[in-house]
Amino acid sequence: MRVFVVNSGSSSIKYQLVDVVSEQVVLSGLLERLGQPGGGADQNSAVDHESGMRLVLDRLGPEAASIAAVGHRVVHGGELFAAPVVIDDEVVAGIRAVSALAPLHNPANLAGIDAARLALPDVPHVAVFDTAFHQSMPAAASTYAIDRAVAAEHGVRRYGFHGTSHQFVAGRAATLLGRPIESLKLIVLHLGNGSSATAVDGGRSIDTSMGLTPLAGLVMGTRSGDLDPGALLHLLRTGLSIDELDALLNSRSGLLGLTGSADMRDVMAAADAGDADAALALDVWAHRIRHYVGAYLAQLGGLDAVVFTAGIGENAPALRARALDGLGHLGLAIDADRNGSPSREARVISPDGAPVAVLVVPTNEELAIAQAAAALVG
Repeated sequence: MRVFVVNSGSSSIKYQLVDVVSEQVVLSGLLERLGQPGGGADQNSAVDHESGMRLVLDRLGPEAASIAAVGHRVVHGGELFAAPVVIDDEVVAGIRAVSALAPLHNPANLAGIDAARLALPDVPHVAVFDTAFHQSMPAAASTYAIDRAVAAEHGVRRYGFHGTSHQFVAGRAATLLGRPIESLKLIVLHLGNGSSATAVDGGRSIDTSMGLTPLAGLVMGTRSGDLDPGALLHLLRTGLSIDELDALLNSRSGLLGLTGSADMRDVMAAADAGDADAALALDVWAHRIRHYVGAYLAQLGGLDAVVFTAGIGENAPALRARALDGLGHLGLAIDADRNGSPSREARVISPDGAPVAVLVVPTNEELAIAQAAAALVG
């Protein structure tokens, strides 16, 4: 069975044709500058999402006939969607209704859905939500301690993100450990330009670091992560506008705000060269991760494994070691040789006999979306 996976951004369409049985990518690509100046001027851009989708189908050629379903990444499902759903007009209306919670993402996701449904009207389309996996969180974890009426009126609660990745990686970790996921207590660290941590108990998310938006939690490339809300009020009173504050927290904070670069490779190189700001940024980055590891161990009531994934988590052994440094008293240790050995496979990097396993498990959100769509439509 082949699933066409679509990740539609405001000015781009990222796509893959995935064979679910073999887990192989048949064809993939990216269209950019949709709706932007120069869009449609070359073979890698288009005027809008509709023309872009037609271009993608042209690229697929005869392979388009093999598409059994289309899987769409949707960033925010609000409280309406706790699992993947087959898309119909009612689902589209529901996604639109929660778009205020993800104004930069959901409208773009909908543009891709509309274009793909128009181009491929005879196959089922499935929405897979970044937030859905975290709908299993208990109310104690998802509830913010503000006025209940205000929270209810505006949908203010913890939703969490990267759920597709966290769920996929937790399942692969269980396979690597040779144990049913229902028996495992895991902490999954999705570390990339965007980063999040999730406590997974028996295959269910019970807490996660991102919140109402993907701004909360860990230190990221350009996002601040956790911040005292009073600091925001202070900055507003100093004269910053809402838009300026938004840009500060989402686009000019995190590693970029601390060092001038959002690229972790640049930050590491600067720290190695003696840059004090870069060294502090790495300390802040690791401190925040350890904060969440300790908190989630307490919430889980035990721990079987910590799992690293995503760009930094999969490819930066020095940062994996830094993140867990000093946590030996919690049973967490990393074997230097295993950690430093280059591999793209899921693997154990803790010493033999360690009380808690430390794993590296590559994520594959496109495959996860394809599998979710295939499971739903048969």
